[in-house]
Amino acid sequence: MFGLIGKFTAKAGTRDNLAAILLEGLSDMPGCLSYIVALEPKDDVTLWITEVWDNADSHKASLGLPSVQAAIGRGRPLIEGMEMVATTSPVGGHGLVPTTS
Repeated sequence: MFGLIGKFTAKAGTRDNLAAILLEGLSDMPGCLSYIVALEPKDDVTLWITEVWDNADSHKASLGLPSVQAAIGRGRPLIEGMEMVATTSPVGGHGLVPTTS
């Protein structure tokens, strides 16, 4: 499995709208095993994105999906900054079924 942890900093007053955009269309991403959008409780601009994919190629392919491209286009004006915090190799967890690929 392939995992990512990212940090998005939204422009002031836009975090909830950005979160809603990031949550749209998640069911149509082949290979996506988990995609979590979380609010940072210590401020009103930070979002944490935690993703688990069956492999890195599935994640890369998802970036070309029309629904993902549309979300990027709508979300980009609301983003002040982005940071890739970590790539990971998940081994499992509650609700996450390991794959054999």
